[in-house]
Parts: sequence; C-alpha cells; structure tokens
Amino acid sequence: MNHYCYSFQGLCILLLFISPFPCFSNFSQAKEIVYKIKEGLPKGKIIGAIGADLELDFSVDPPLLFNLALKKFSERYVSLNSTTGELYTSENEMDREALCPGLPDSQDCFLALDVFILPQQYFQLVKIRIIVEDINDNKPSFPVQEIHVSVPENAQVNSRFAVEQSAVDPDAGIYGVQTYWLVNDYGVFTLDVEENDSGELTPFLIVTGPLDRETKSEYTTSIIAEDGGSPPLLGTATLKIMIIDVNDNCPQFTESEINATVNGNSTVGTHIARVHAYDPDQGENAQITYVYSERVPIGVKEMFSLDKVTGVIKLASKIDTNTSKFYKLSVLAKGPGCIPALATLTLHVIKVVFGPPALMPRYIAHEDDGIVFLKESEPANSPVAFFTVKNTDRQQQIDCHLEGDGPFKLSPYKQFKDEYLLETTNALDYEKNKEYELSVVVKNYQGVLIKMFVKIQVIDENDNAPIFEQSLVNLFIEENNPPNMFLTKLHATDKDSKERGEVVYLLGSDAPSIFALDRVTGVLVASTSLDREEKEKYSFTVRAVDRGTPRQETFATVTIMVLDQNDNSPRFINKDFTFFIPENFPGFGEIGVLSVTDADSGKNGWVALSIVNGSDIFVIDTGRGVLRAKNPLDREQQGTYYLWIEAVDGGEPSRSCVTMVTVLLLDVNDNPPTVLFPQSNQSYMLVLPNTLPGTSITEVYAIDKDTGMNAVIVYSIIKRKGGEPGSFDIDPNTGNITLRKTLNYRGLYSLLVKVSDHGQPEPLYTMVMVNFFVNETVSNESYIQSLLTKEADMEMESIMRRLIDQPSRNKDFPCQTVLIGLSTACLGLLLTVITQAAYMCSKRVKKHRKRGKRSEAEIPLKINRDFQTADRGFSEMSNI
Repeated sequence: MNHYCYSFQGLCILLLFISPFPCFSNFSQAKEIVYKIKEGLPKGKIIGAIGADLELDFSVDPPLLFNLALKKFSERYVSLNSTTGELYTSENEMDREALCPGLPDSQDCFLALDVFILPQQYFQLVKIRIIVEDINDNKPSFPVQEIHVSVPENAQVNSRFAVEQSAVDPDAGIYGVQTYWLVNDYGVFTLDVEENDSGELTPFLIVTGPLDRETKSEYTTSIIAEDGGSPPLLGTATLKIMIIDVNDNCPQFTESEINATVNGNSTVGTHIARVHAYDPDQGENAQITYVYSERVPIGVKEMFSLDKVTGVIKLASKIDTNTSKFYKLSVLAKGPGCIPALATLTLHVIKVVFGPPALMPRYIAHEDDGIVFLKESEPANSPVAFFTVKNTDRQQQIDCHLEGDGPFKLSPYKQFKDEYLLETTNALDYEKNKEYELSVVVKNYQGVLIKMFVKIQVIDENDNAPIFEQSLVNLFIEENNPPNMFLTKLHATDKDSKERGEVVYLLGSDAPSIFALDRVTGVLVASTSLDREEKEKYSFTVRAVDRGTPRQETFATVTIMVLDQNDNSPRFINKDFTFFIPENFPGFGEIGVLSVTDADSGKNGWVALSIVNGSDIFVIDTGRGVLRAKNPLDREQQGTYYLWIEAVDGGEPSRSCVTMVTVLLLDVNDNPPTVLFPQSNQSYMLVLPNTLPGTSITEVYAIDKDTGMNAVIVYSIIKRKGGEPGSFDIDPNTGNITLRKTLNYRGLYSLLVKVSDHGQPEPLYTMVMVNFFVNETVSNESYIQSLLTKEADMEMESIMRRLIDQPSRNKDFPCQTVLIGLSTACLGLLLTVITQAAYMCSKRVKKHRKRGKRSEAEIPLKINRDFQTADRGFSEMSNI
C-alpha cells in the first residue's frame, strides 16, 4: 500500500509540470471590451481596468502581466499598467477630428488595441475598442472672410438666394453647425436654413422688403454660424449683398427749357450750349443718346451740330443774320427701352453792326460744359486756360482782367499779343472750398464790355485719413457675458467726399477672434463669453479705412479689462488625499498638506478649510491647509480615519468643494505576541507512551496585534526539562509540537517555548511553558500538580532574564527571515503534492476496509478523558 502511494505521489508531481493547463483551451478565444471616453482628456486619466472588467484572479502565482501589442502606435495615445491592467490616457490628447477625419456623424470614432495577458499559462488576447466621443472643441468657420451675394433690385418679397460659402465645423452631431443668423438685416433681409439629404445645412438669404439700387446699392453685414454646444461657438464672415441694377428708370433733362444767344459773326465751332439729362440706373441701363427731334429742319441741324454723347451744341456754319433772328431746337434724350425725354433750346441771334471784342477760351485743364475741373493736388501756378481777345483794333488798348475770389490770376502771355493765361496762385483744398466762380472781363476803348463766366470745380482726392474720436478706448466688462454682447461703438470721420470719405471699420491683426466689429456701424461686440480666468486683459488695435484710392487708414487701441465674477469653485489639487503616518505620531505633528486653488481673484479666490464630519481628533490650518492630530494615535485602536474637508471661497454667494482625506496609520512594533494556548504555565497534557514518532501532539497558538512583519510569529524551544532530551520538536512557523522519537520515559516533560515576532529594530517576544505527562493514564492528578511547582516558574523567569541579556539570535543569522520565506514556499508546494497523494491513498484504504483488513499506516491516538479534564483546568498564562 505504501509503495503504491509513493509511486502515485511521483506521478502527481510529474503531471504537475508536464500537463497542459485547462486555460490553454481558450487560447484562440479573444475577448472584447468597449470603453468610451471624451476626446481631449489630459494625460493620466483612467480609461478602464481590464483585469477588473474581466474579473481576473490577481492572486495567482506567477502574477499576471498585461502587454500592449503594437506599442509604438498604441502608446502614442494610451499607457497600460502592466501589473494592474489599468488603461490610462497618454501624453498625446485624443483628437476625434484628427483620429477619424471625414467620419460621418452617424459612425463612432474608435481606437482599436490588442492586449496580451501573460504569462503563458494564463494567456488571453483581449481586444480593446476605445470609442472617442466628440466634444465641442471646434468653432464653425467660413471658407472665405467675405461672402458676396447678388440680388436684383426688382427681386420680389420672399425671394431666396443661396449663400454658397456655408460654414464648416469639424465637430460631429449636435456640436456641428446648427443655425445661421445675421447681425444686421436692415429690415429687408432674413436668413433661412435648409438641410439636404446628407444633413448639410445651407443658409438662404430671403428678401423681406422692397429694394432700390438707386437708393442703396450695397448692404454689408455679418453672417454668424452657430453650433449646438453649451455655450455655443460662433463663426463669423462678412456678408456683402450687392444690389444688381435693372432698367427701371428713364432719362430726364435737368432743364427742359433752355435759352441761349449767339453773335451773328461768331466763328464756326463756337460753343453755344449744352443739354444735359440723367438716368439713375447703372451701366448700359444708364446710357443716354442725344438726337434732334424730327421736327427740327435739316438746314438747322446742319447749322448747329449736336454731340450725341455729351449733348454739346456748337456752331457748324456761318449764320445769315438777315434770314433769322432766333432758332428753336428740340432735343431728345433716348435710353434703352424708354420713351425719349424732350428739351427745347431757344437760340437768339444777335446781329452785330460794329464788331465788339470777342473772347475765345482754350482750356488746358479738363473742361466739360463750361465747367473746369481741377484736382486739389495740383501745385501752385498750374495753368488752367488761355483766353484770346479778337475783333480788336490793334492800335487801341484793351483791358482784360479777372473778377472773382480764389487763388487764381489772369496775366498777359508775354510772347503773344491779346493772349492771356489763367493759372492758380496756390494749391487748392477741396475740404476748404469745393468750387469757384470767376469772370474774365474784356473792355475796349469804345467802352464795350464782354464777360465770360468760368466755373471751376475742385476735384476731391483722398488726401485725408479717417480720424477716431478716441484713439484709446478703455472698457471694463464682467466675465460670463452673453454672446454677441455690445461693448462699444467706435466712430471715425473723414473730411474727404464720396467714397473717399466713407469709413470702414476693421479689427487689427492682433485682435482675438472672439471679438467682432461691424464694418459699417463700428459696433464692437464680444462674440463669445469672456472668462477672466482664461485671460484678464485684452488689448488690440482697430482700423478705420476709407474707400479712396489709395486707401488711407488710422488706428485706435481698445483695451478691455475683464472683471471677475465668483464663477469658479475652490478646487483641491487631488480628487482625494491619502496620508501615511506611523502610529504614536506626536500630537499636533504635521500629517500632510491639502493644497487648494481658486481661479477667481480677490475675495472670490480667498479659500477657508474646515473638517465637515466634525472630529475631535484632527484639526486643520485654514491658511496653509496643514492637517494635524491633537493627540498621538494608536493603530491597534483604530488604523484608518476618513475625513471630509470642505473648501469655501469668499464670494457672494460663496462656492465650495469637498474632498475626502484618508489617514492610514503605519504599524510600529509596540505589541509583543500574546499566547492564547496553552493558557497557563501550570497546565499539562497527557501523552500515551506508545505514541508514534512524527505524531502531532499539540500546538502553541499566539497572536500579535501588530501588522506586517511585526505580526509574523516564530516559535522556538529554548529549554527542555525532564524526560529524554530531544523528544519533541516545534514548527517555527505554526507552533505545532510533534513527537520526535519513541517515549521510553514515563513522567513529566517540560518545554520552555519562546514566541517572538519579526519586528524592527528589535523583535518582541513572550515565554510559555508547555508540559507533557507521559503515561497510559492520569491516575494521580495531585502528584502531577506537585511536579508543577512554583520553583519551575521561578526557573523559567530566571531563564527569560538571561535571554533578555543575551544578543538576539536573529543578529547572528540575519538571513533567517529569507530562509523562513523560502521554506514556507517550499512547504506549500510539498503540501500540495502530499494532499493529492493522500487523496489517492485514502481511496485505497477504503477498499481494504471493505475487505476487513486494517491498514498498517493507521496510527491509533488514545487520549484519556482525564486529559480533557486536565485541559479544562488550564489557567491563563501571563506574558513575560
């Protein structure tokens, strides 16, 4: 039977090392875990615990190991704790838009990872799918800064015009573009949004009122794209609505009845008059053609030429003063698709008997219809025109001079007689005087006086830059303002005329995108809420630009101070705090510091700390956040304390936050082992003489209130008395006392057992006397008690005193702790093998019993009832 058991024991050991483990059957089965996280999480945020989610057993030996496949790629985004299986975010933030570009909103963006669980006997392949959920971290943006939409001026109300350059937002779902709106609709426009089959939104400009290009040809506003975040993010572009001209106006004469005179002896080419018509339309719709009416005789048409473009009428042939004294000329102004306008010119012919002086102008500057146009940039002494005096007697003097105010002079031209030059004396300034009316006067010796009126129009040039009313604008705005809140209205003026004096307001290149400035009105708004904790002061430039050529601009500086609101709660630097201190830590010693911050300023950022759950043991320093205990703490009374600490700021109303503090007391070896059995040095136990060697007799059982190595107990026999030496052994780890050899001596055996812990720097110990009475029975209990005298106790006390004075054996053998650990591991393996072998042997024993045979390996253990009585008489032993 024994031979069979030992053979089976060897077989069990062999199978233990060569048999495949049951978990290998799942080698090819991969498990999948799905985690969800928000994009943009900082480094160190936990994603999930793989081991816990798979309900793995972490107590196995060898321990589990977790490894990432394709580390070079995976560790860019995640880090894996190889021992716990916890998955954390890495240094690179997960950006959903970068990780899954162009992904439809209906699909999840995920990161796929493979994790190996090792060692081989526990191998598993775990597929991890991390779904990266979108956050609103992108604002809408338009593909161009300025969008142009053309609308005909005759567009009907409710006409729709698509704004093709719609905004885009990389975010998905609700965080994408949700709506559009106009900053200024001028009362004649609105926006509508249409969604196509793919979910894209297109804004449409809708006409809500009548348009007239001749009244206003262009509308400039801002179009805002808004997403669905909370608060929403906005994108802005300039929307220019160009009103397209239609031919809805016809030419009209400025004067329908015109009177003019001409001298009978006027030379061919003499300027007689000019008719003028206008059409408010634009381009081809505003082209005007001048023609004579069919009612004008052909001869008259040939005598007076009409320029069909300018409307200037000149003398084309000599006038017969004997035939007619006046002519009536009907002129038509024609436009595309219009009924011609009519103007009548009545021309009176003056019959000259004696030739008066004649004055013939030759313009150097640009002249149109008797009006001379001069640029204000022309320098002094710029020539304007030559005037020639004719029909004069060369023998007689004439007087030719200039009448009227202005920087002009008329002087004889030296090289020729009767030639006069009109020129400027100073530079002109349109902003001071826009036009001048002059008269060139000629008087001969007969007193005949001739006047020719000259009208000079100064042409404005872009020689003035816009000027801000305030070059430095200081604003104070409370944070958390509503989006598109009005901040201020900037105003600049330009002395120039027309488009040269029209001012457009623009933000400087240093202006943050969170501010918007209306180009036309100069209204400055904050398009999003301001956050003082993000930025307290903004300083940027704004530009006032005119529409002249070349453009001129000026700058102003806007400074915005963001005022604080109590919108931030105090925040502890850790979610919770754990402090480790040794027990018996001195009272009011510094346990730890709780660091707390508040992003607000002033009293809103002042923070006070207090213990919420009210403790008489701990106090906290409000200023420094130092946690202290009023008295030394004993781990054996309480090893862990949980405190709730509240931080309250000084705002109105105040804001607060709470954190949990765990105080863990580290054990100090301040408790010696306590022997629970035997209960007294005077107790004894009956042992039968025929007890076989190797039999377990009893056990010394002790406990230690400390923890860790301070509570690891070792048992040793330091003195033996009575009987044969070496009859009993004690297991140093379990305290189990076994019979070493056959008992030939009848009588009392006494063992002095030392129970010691592994505390540092010095172990603590307790002594106990273990007594065995070897006999078949307890026939005379009083005799045994007489052997257990007080002198034996006194002798044990003397031995203990000597042991205290001797150096510790642990110092002679410092590796004892290591050997104990190794022995324990080996013993565990051996016990496993023995258990399996014993199980098989027991089955064999049962078969033999059925046959009526007794096993030779069976060891009878006879314990008399007197032993039970003696055991009940044990008294509690004092710790020495």
